Amino acid sequence: MRERVLVGMSGGVDSTVAALLLQKEGYEVVGVYMKLHHKPGYHEENYAKAQRVGDYLGIKVHFHDLSNEFKEEVYDYFVESYKEGFTPNPCVMCNRTIKFGKMMEFADTLGIEKVATGHYCKCDGYAIYMAKDETKDQSYFLCEVDKKVLPRLVFPLGEWIKEDVKAYAANIDVIESFATQKESSEICFVENSYDEILAKHMDIDIPGETLDTEGNVIGSHKGYMYYTIGKRRGFIVHGAHDPHFVLEIKPESNQIVVGTKEKLEENAFEVKQLNMFEELVEFDCTVKVRFRTTAVPCHVESEADRATVTLKEPVFGLAKGQIAAFYKEDKLLGGGVIC
Repeated sequence: MRERVLVGMSGGVDSTVAALLLQKEGYEVVGVYMKLHHKPGYHEENYAKAQRVGDYLGIKVHFHDLSNEFKEEVYDYFVESYKEGFTPNPCVMCNRTIKFGKMMEFADTLGIEKVATGHYCKCDGYAIYMAKDETKDQSYFLCEVDKKVLPRLVFPLGEWIKEDVKAYAANIDVIESFATQKESSEICFVENSYDEILAKHMDIDIPGETLDTEGNVIGSHKGYMYYTIGKRRGFIVHGAHDPHFVLEIKPESNQIVVGTKEKLEENAFEVKQLNMFEELVEFDCTVKVRFRTTAVPCHVESEADRATVTLKEPVFGLAKGQIAAFYKEDKLLGGGVIC
């Protein structure tokens, strides 16, 4: 009897090729399209693509509406984080609670043990590793996944290069048109900018004061939710000769603190919601403090669900609410929310 696997299918190239590869490996593939938000026309188009692939492969593709759960666990978290002056990473929380949370629960209702997606990373059942294609590696976004699900995860694209995936897809009639489609956005529910999302829920256009590090008013800004740590433009500083960057956000007073680049430098920080795949208390590793950054060496001391991270070389623009992911070479050790 063939082993069954539930594949998260978005209607895009990566998940489509993942399903095809698993079928070729001998798995009995079952697909699921997860509706996560209410962007007009989005799901009709992409579910139709997923169904076409399902027909081509001869597999069933379930439609699973998780929009309520997604709103509570991911969307609202995104909005509330910005209200508090944080810089959230909704994709990390989606992977923990929805894609490898609710999707796992759905697999259980179908009696399916293995779950697969088109993520670019690897998993051996005990740990998650960086993908062969370093430019597409998505392991960072999985650092908060519950370690209990690791034995169930399959990532068929972990050993693939993105361009090879697109070339492979281009040779298959049913998905030929997918191979040239635009890459999906990093945050699925954001059409253009996060400002547009926030403006639906509150007035973000409330001008405020720009302060220096001594607390002096030196200019103005258009509303604190337009800014993230490290942002260089969009605010006014009177009499400044050097470029200024956002150093701190004060939501309670609608103020931002700015300064020169060297004041963005950080050598230590703390994380909460610490999620480790191994029982490590005090250890050396590398850490990525944003997705598109190079991992830097650090020393970590943890206690319960919090940790203190001491960097062996400084980073710039550390933002509360962002994710710190810990690595030992290409092995993902876990991660936490910068606080």
